[in-house]
This record gives sequence, structure tokens and C-alpha cells, in this order.
Amino acid sequence: MPESKNKKVLIIDDDRFLLNMYSVKFHKSGFEVDTAISGQEALTKLREGASADIVLLDLVMPAMDGLELLANIRKEKLIPRAVVVVLSNQNQPADIERAKSLGIASYIVKASSIPSEVVEEVIKVVGKSAGRKL
Repeated sequence: MPESKNKKVLIIDDDRFLLNMYSVKFHKSGFEVDTAISGQEALTKLREGASADIVLLDLVMPAMDGLELLANIRKEKLIPRAVVVVLSNQNQPADIERAKSLGIASYIVKASSIPSEVVEEVIKVVGKSAGRKL
């Protein structure tokens, strides 16, 4: 899969099981994988110079939710060219609209997608994003 070769994905989710499962799936698909168990951990990593081509972001997390994290990332211009994909069980229209207003590339509902479908969607989104300037 040429779209995934040398692409770095940062997966942010407070569920360790899901974090590990998605980490393995993306790694097997050729991605370089970094993870964070909280919004605060992700923000700290990015402020310390971590980079990512793709951010896979859960919305419901303690202390700092995914939308707050994304707002901070945008405000601080930490990874301005990264493709952001929300992966959440939140499917309220207000959450989706707020995420879209923060410049996400895609919104995936966890409960209706198996991990391989999530990887496929991310590869598709990255392919589309490659065709335009981020």
C-alpha cells in the first residue's frame, strides 16, 4: 500500500485495548505508529517535537476531550499539515459539526467500523489529501 509507506500515524485514545489493536493494524499496513493514552499526553508529545502525518483521534477522553485537544493543536499550529480523522462512538450532529469546523478530514464511528475498515478509510483519506495542498 504505497499510501501508507513512511506515513506516521498518531493514535489518541484512552482505551488501551483499542489503542493497542489499532496500533497493530496500522503497523501491519505499513504505517509508523505513535500512541497517546490521553489528550494531555498527545499535546505534550507534540509540544516536545513529535510529528505525525495522520492523527486518529477519539473524542471522549477524561481531562481533555478530543475536540479540546484538536482546538489546542490548531491554535498552537503543532502539526498544521497532518490529516485528522476522528474515531469515536460519539455520533451526535453537534460533535460532528464541531469536529468539521476544526478541519478534520473524516469522521468514523467506532461501533460501525471494524479495525481493517478504519485503516482502509484512513488510507483513502490520505490519498485524497495527497492531491491537495494541506
